[in-house]
Amino acid sequence: MSTLQQFTVGFLEVGAVLIALTLLAGLLALLWMYVADVTQTRHAIRRNYPVIGRFRYFFEHLGEFFRQYFFALDREELPFNRAQRSWVYRAAKDLDSTIAFGSTMPLNQPGDILFLNSLIPPLEEEVQPRSSITFGQGYARIPYATTSFFNVSAMSFGALSMPAVRALSRGAAKAGIWLNTGEGGLAPYHLEGGCDIVFQIGTAKYGVRDEQGRLSDDRLRELAAHEQVRMFEIKLSQGAKPGKGGILPGVKVTDIIASTRGIPVGQDSISPNRHREIHSIDDLLHMIHHVREVSGKPVGIKAAIGQTGWLDEFCQRIHDLGLEYAPDFFTVDSADGGSGAAPQSLMDLMGLPVRRSLPIVVDKLVEYGLRQRVRVICSGKLINPAGVAAALCLGADCVNSARGFMFALGCIQALQCNRNTCPTGVTTHNPELQKGLDPTDKASRVAHYAHNLMHEVEIIAHSCGAREPRLLDRTHAQIIREGGLPEPLATVYPEREIRPEYRPRG
Repeated sequence: MSTLQQFTVGFLEVGAVLIALTLLAGLLALLWMYVADVTQTRHAIRRNYPVIGRFRYFFEHLGEFFRQYFFALDREELPFNRAQRSWVYRAAKDLDSTIAFGSTMPLNQPGDILFLNSLIPPLEEEVQPRSSITFGQGYARIPYATTSFFNVSAMSFGALSMPAVRALSRGAAKAGIWLNTGEGGLAPYHLEGGCDIVFQIGTAKYGVRDEQGRLSDDRLRELAAHEQVRMFEIKLSQGAKPGKGGILPGVKVTDIIASTRGIPVGQDSISPNRHREIHSIDDLLHMIHHVREVSGKPVGIKAAIGQTGWLDEFCQRIHDLGLEYAPDFFTVDSADGGSGAAPQSLMDLMGLPVRRSLPIVVDKLVEYGLRQRVRVICSGKLINPAGVAAALCLGADCVNSARGFMFALGCIQALQCNRNTCPTGVTTHNPELQKGLDPTDKASRVAHYAHNLMHEVEIIAHSCGAREPRLLDRTHAQIIREGGLPEPLATVYPEREIRPEYRPRG
């Protein structure tokens, strides 16, 4: 064999060895990534989809540089665009929330709200701590007070997975906010974090029903005996499907969910479209009074607003029967659709959005002299500081968010909530997918999200000249009208005056 042939053979042998070592190194790297992904607890996608899940972050990073060529713009996606979701993700991870190079938000979209900065905003030492708000003072035997103005909205155990509820409970306790159970009853996971609980009474009475499906006073007393259960909310309707009851597909009705709700395993859980015992406004007011008398705790109602004529009768009958028959709070839900299963026709087109319905309810309570008696909470697609601040300007005392906290848990808007296939474990009862959601890590993210959102709302308030968010009102903002020009919020929604017959005497 010639020298050249020997060199060629040697070169090929070395090349083969190098290729083999490269392949071995690649396999070892893949093995290391696989082990690292399945054992870490911070990222549900990587844990459920080891190795390939890493491409999510790679493509997100590339999107920063190539979005103008290949990717949707920051504010194009629905129902929540990338800019909205990215803020929540950063807030939940307690990362820097600043941006550069100017806003990507167009300033001519009808319905958007712009805040009005003050010439002389308060200095840091002039800023006030959050004031407390009390529910049921003078009417419930055990009123409830809180300084939080941003809380976890109604999401039932069933719609959410067990680790998701555990993370919300722990995170809410860390943040000092309340957690609404949704209509699926009170599960042990709601209580384990030690947070304040608002128990929702849905039309099917899950968790408070007797064997015939009627409201059980004994069950009410049992629930009220929990110190953590601070208030009760009677759900009349919800934004995802106004006029229709809750829908939980049978594939999600596991043993523990069935026992919590008091229904058969594996069967669709369909709630009636209204409370069977409520046939009139008087029936509703008597039910509010009854639940408060039995439980001793504040009681409110939740409704998505469509037809509004009933609000006059509602307020008038409260005066006729006595203020003890009034709800301690009124949760106004926006018809923007929620996370649960719902017919598309209802989710898309039924009911009013919160920026229309909220001022209607607030102004009606003012008109009848009930605004101090009835606290106003609002919910519906409010996941960012600007939306929460806008709701406070329109008259809300507090804001609830469901999907914002789902994003904090790791939701990637895969739109699988009505199935059992959520890839991040938030809305599935598949154990293989649930394992990606670590309640301990996600609890911290829930708390960070709540803290950072309320802090940024405080920044907005201070920039407007208000010393705390509860002092925001309609003079602090303008709303963009048709034609793209802003108009004072107080002009579009002028403050109502109290009717003379309901003004305080003396």
